[in-house]
Parts: sequence; C-alpha cells; structure tokens
Amino acid sequence: MYIAAFIYKPSQIDQEFNRLSTIIGEIAHSIPGFIGAESWRSMDGLLVNASYYWRDQESLRAFATHPQHLDAKRQYRKWYEGYHVVVSKVERAYGDGSIKHFIQDSRQHHEN
Repeated sequence: MYIAAFIYKPSQIDQEFNRLSTIIGEIAHSIPGFIGAESWRSMDGLLVNASYYWRDQESLRAFATHPQHLDAKRQYRKWYEGYHVVVSKVERAYGDGSIKHFIQDSRQHHEN
C-alpha cells in the first residue's frame, strides 16, 4: 500500500479550486486500487495535507497521470503559495482499536 501526501500552502481559494478539488476526489474514487483519503491542517493553520491511500504503485500512477489531474496540476500557482508531495510505502498500521480507519490494523493479521 502507498500514501501520496500532498502538502500545500493555500493562497486564493475560489469556485474553480473547489470544482477541481471535487473532480480530483471523484477521479481518485473511480480508480481501482484507491483505498481512501484524509485531509489535515497544520497546527498553525498555514498548511494542508491531503493524503491519498493506494493499493499499489500502478493505481497511484493512474491517479497522478489522469488528464484532468494533470490539468489541475498545471494551474497550481492560482491556488497555492507552494506544495510538497511525499509518497510513502506503508509497512504497518496499528492502534488500540478505538478509532475506525480504512487501513486495517496489521497486527490483527499476524495474531490470528
């Protein structure tokens, strides 16, 4: 499993940004291999982290190279002061079980 974390500093958020953001979410959901997404703001409120979870590199690549996603990427300076992308391979996930998450606790698979 892979996570693509898109970290950005928003500048001007307008209707076009919201429209494209909705489209990008729909694109992600339409790709086989999409697992889920989360979005977080930094403690100071200046940065946003939109993380997309993927079953494999092929599905992540399909998302990254989708024509509408590429078009939105070309226009990023309209809405962002800057961005940073981190792609990570998930080695394990775990918790105390009190928070429901779309990524299963990897320890449960090994304890059975």
